[in-house]
Amino acid sequence: MSIPINDIVTMPAFSSYYPMPPARYIGVRKHIVFFRAKIDAVNRILPDCFEPSEDGLCSVSGLTVPWSANYGEFQESYLTVKCSYNGMTGYFTPVAFLNSRSSIPAGREIYGTPKVFANIDVGMDERVMYTDTFIAKSSVLSIRSTMDKKVAMSDVPELNPSWRLKVIPKVDGKGVDVMQIIDGSKVATDVSVRISRKGDGVVEFSPSPVYDLSDFKPVEYFDAYYFEMDFTEGYGEIIHDFLK
Repeated sequence: MSIPINDIVTMPAFSSYYPMPPARYIGVRKHIVFFRAKIDAVNRILPDCFEPSEDGLCSVSGLTVPWSANYGEFQESYLTVKCSYNGMTGYFTPVAFLNSRSSIPAGREIYGTPKVFANIDVGMDERVMYTDTFIAKSSVLSIRSTMDKKVAMSDVPELNPSWRLKVIPKVDGKGVDVMQIIDGSKVATDVSVRISRKGDGVVEFSPSPVYDLSDFKPVEYFDAYYFEMDFTEGYGEIIHDFLK
């Protein structure tokens, strides 16, 4: 008996490359550093459906996932910029770096997250957490932060709405088959935060011939945050479909 076409949601049809959500994550360790960048840098990486925020607020995140039900172990880093869409303030992620084989296509195909492969090293050196991201054996993003102060989750800035631009090109090269603005604000459920801390952080962007973020050199630093948590990753929401 052949495979019912309505049952196929990804490829290969007979054995999916990755499981569909929900995905459970256990023991995730994450740090975030907030900073201000030049508006020109933010504007350069924004699709023109978004407007850069006048304050140039950005954040970089580094995390390590020791166990996830759908993707196993992996490390990740990503940049987020404050912007607006149709008069609403939110946050857009222009690029996310991962060292995972299955999480990358899942993130791109399901959520529209612009995930690309990189070598990533996440760890602790005494009281400093670090995330180093490498492309072609050279650093493109380096994050360092401390966690010496207590902080309540209610005092941590919320990066919502959490926008992505999901784009899938047509096979004949004549435009795109999918172009949607996705909001990932409600993707995480059953969240259990075991540790939340605050400290200081620094980031460094190095030049690269691909995914170059070197113009995001911080103009001003704000707080850094550290979390240890479990959560379940579900589905996102389509905010706007440009083709319908």
